[in-house]
Amino acid sequence: MRPSCGHCRTVLEAGNRLGIVFTLKNIDNPEYARELLDRGGKSRVPFLYDEAQGIRSYEAEDIIAYLERHYG
Repeated sequence: MRPSCGHCRTVLEAGNRLGIVFTLKNIDNPEYARELLDRGGKSRVPFLYDEAQGIRSYEAEDIIAYLERHYG
């Protein structure tokens, strides 16, 4: 995530509405930026990685739809 990212805030708001607790990692931190590249292959956010379901997604609308389907 990046605090200034509007798409990140949209995903966070949807998660809060659904009662989901996220692990947030600010990619301004080089360690987290590297992890993002390793897990997803791109340096863009938002990025959802649901290890339990094997899901990786960068698109805010897709992330929100996934969260509503599986956790709503």
